[in-house]
Amino acid sequence: MARKSVIQREKKRQKLEQKYHWIRRSSKKEISKVPSLSDKWEIHGKLESLPRNSAPIRLHRRCFSTGRPRANYRDFGLSGHILREMVHACILPGATRSSW
Repeated sequence: MARKSVIQREKKRQKLEQKYHWIRRSSKKEISKVPSLSDKWEIHGKLESLPRNSAPIRLHRRCFSTGRPRANYRDFGLSGHILREMVHACILPGATRSSW
């Protein structure tokens, strides 16, 4: 299980990203429409003044139950080994175990 502080930090990043999403999006659209380079630099300065953790690239998808940052399946929101345990316990409907 991931540390609680790491999970809370990730939640804080998600809130910041949602808060500044429209500002970031509109600034990027403005940059593409403005022809002069000096105006583009001004808009880019506004983008740089936003908090770093508000950038969507800093978000990391984590397992819903354990908070594990790797091997996550987007469809389920679970990491691979938790997903496998749930399939073996017949908790997930429609999922079949692989056997060879």
